[in-house]
Amino acid sequence: MQRRQLIKLGLATAGAAVVPQAWAQATFPARPLRLIVPFPAGGPTDVFARQFAQRLGTVLGQPVVVENKSGASGAIGSVEVKNAEPDGHVLLFGTASTHGLYNLIAKQPQYDSVRDFTHIAIVGGAPAAFGVASTSPQTLKGIIDMARANPGKLQYGSPGEGTYLHLSAERMKREAGNIDIQHIPFRGSAQALPALIGGQVGMSVDTLGSLLPNHKAGKLKIVAVASARRSPLAPDVPTVDEAIGTRGFEAVLWNVVAAPAKLPPAITAALGAATAKVMADTSLHQQLAALGIDPITDTGPAAATAYIRAEIEKWRPVVEATGIKL
Repeated sequence: MQRRQLIKLGLATAGAAVVPQAWAQATFPARPLRLIVPFPAGGPTDVFARQFAQRLGTVLGQPVVVENKSGASGAIGSVEVKNAEPDGHVLLFGTASTHGLYNLIAKQPQYDSVRDFTHIAIVGGAPAAFGVASTSPQTLKGIIDMARANPGKLQYGSPGEGTYLHLSAERMKREAGNIDIQHIPFRGSAQALPALIGGQVGMSVDTLGSLLPNHKAGKLKIVAVASARRSPLAPDVPTVDEAIGTRGFEAVLWNVVAAPAKLPPAITAALGAATAKVMADTSLHQQLAALGIDPITDTGPAAATAYIRAEIEKWRPVVEATGIKL
């Protein structure tokens, strides 16, 4: 075949590739979307995802179907989205665990939480909180003072080793002067909370939403919330910074909407704009408040990626100090 014919054939082939891609972007979304939740149904992440999906479908004019793909601490669902076609029709409702801690604690990571995804927005966050038993000192400073006077004798519970909440407590211990409080990991909040209420552990770290009902009932006391400012859900509870004099202590279990890497810019922008509309809905804010989740309404794709990078670096020294690899 002559060179001129090869050039014509190459141009025709390139044009055939460009036209479908441009058409797909111009018609997005062309069919219902799938929103993968990498955890079981019924938890706060799943409930938030379903509330988000319903509104996103209304904004986009196509149904958004939630699918729970749990297992391997969120890796199974995350990998499925990583490997999906980057056309905007398969999204992930990720978390601080899947995209902030995963690459720090996984022995054999199956994905890179920055490189393998297009981040659409950070959409909400549930602050960690520290609760104490009725038999313990009733302030976080009092807990720290007790730990300093009795190294290794005080115990705290968490919903599990290597969880964001466990590492939140380890970070607090470091910033309070490397105090010695023994960690007791439980299998989720359902086991950790009764142990705290019953006094089997003197302190526990969990989400504000998980601790709040028992705080209001007088069964335990929340002594600090790990957010930049006091939560409107518990305005009487000081922040960690207020309680012990740290600066910039934040531990928020955030959620991110993500798509596969190499998502076309036009589709990324469309999903970002649609997500912003969803997160501006005040009725959603009310529903999130019931879950103890603060809505985040001001991040787009670039800001979301920058936030995730910063979170990874913030938690890296804490993970390295604990030596956790799961």
